[in-house]
Amino acid sequence: MEKLVITGGTPLKGEVTISGAKNAAVAILPATLLLNGVCTIENLPNISDVKIYCEILEDLGAKITWNDTSKITIDTRNITSTVPPLDLTRKFRASYYLIGALLGRKGSATVSMPGGCKLGARPIDQHIKGFEALGAKVEVEQGNIIASAKKLNGNYIYMDITSVGATINIMLAAVLSNGTTVIDNAAKEPHIVDVANFLNTMGADIRGAGTDTIKINGKSELTGNATYSIVPDQIEAGTFMIAAVATKGNILLKNCITKHLEAITAKVIEVGGHVEDYGDSVRVYCNKRPFKANIKTLPYPGFPTDMQSQIGVVLAIADGTSIINESIWDSRFQYTEELNKMGARITAQGKTAFFEGVKELTGAPVYASDLRAGAALIIAGIVAKGKTEIYNLEYIDRGYENIEEKFRALGAKIERIIE
Repeated sequence: MEKLVITGGTPLKGEVTISGAKNAAVAILPATLLLNGVCTIENLPNISDVKIYCEILEDLGAKITWNDTSKITIDTRNITSTVPPLDLTRKFRASYYLIGALLGRKGSATVSMPGGCKLGARPIDQHIKGFEALGAKVEVEQGNIIASAKKLNGNYIYMDITSVGATINIMLAAVLSNGTTVIDNAAKEPHIVDVANFLNTMGADIRGAGTDTIKINGKSELTGNATYSIVPDQIEAGTFMIAAVATKGNILLKNCITKHLEAITAKVIEVGGHVEDYGDSVRVYCNKRPFKANIKTLPYPGFPTDMQSQIGVVLAIADGTSIINESIWDSRFQYTEELNKMGARITAQGKTAFFEGVKELTGAPVYASDLRAGAALIIAGIVAKGKTEIYNLEYIDRGYENIEEKFRALGAKIERIIE
């Protein structure tokens, strides 16, 4: 068993370089299945979800060459299977993108129901609705999603809820369809734009990504033969921004797009942090106890649900009582139980949590319940007095590249131990 051991009480200071976006990478990798050619992907985060995805692609017939730890060349000319290994697809949520990509390229896909972090009910009904609107037959049997179509045809699709995953998945399926597809009430997150930009670089015709309405003019073939660099990770950047505030530190974040961080920046300033925007980098510092704040998670450009637990650490030590309303997922307050073990005073009821700020946290053994909760516990451990031990590191490794090394370079006393 692995654990992170943190000795707290150190303000974080220095520079950190932000990796490629996890949420973009796990959509762009299956998107390569739509190509009948070769492409090179740069700025790929070195995380477990990416490694699993590459293993899946190779099983389907792709040839992958690692040029270095963040750059790969993928040859998808000889895709021989439409049934990815079920034991691998069960391991993470983003495996459902294989359905849209394989359906678009090969006309069929059999993929297990996705796994990943346990954040409550995470239905894929909007995905299925979109596939069916394009002409596919979709069945769920024995925990597997089975989709097939002789040929997909463009259609108008209205999203009943703003779903990032469904927006991307329908976009993938529609790229090689006949005619034009319009996705209305589409999600607008930066990684949706990144997936569209990648596909357009490879010959697709996708317009409007990043707005409420996305239009896809179907193509007969995508040939690849280009190089694409994945967008910087806004959630990793936000995590270090929050860490600077929580620890009363001073961090320069390099390789980030500050436009993507506006909602996070606004809350950092509201709780007493200072932000200096340099366009492709940002400095965040704080020299006092954070102020209280009320937060509601919303789809982009609102405050991200993936930053909710990290800023929860700041509110746990803020001066006054704060409220977080989680409007995206049902079960994203599991981390509050772990913070309470460290001396926080948090009461979670349904989709709302009340944070009665305390002056300090105390180290304790804690368990990550999901990817972002794990990052929050690392921040809490750095803030806390004494020693904190964090377990369930497999969640953290899914989405953060070299996380303990990055925090250690900023002055954190953190090490990974194998028991």
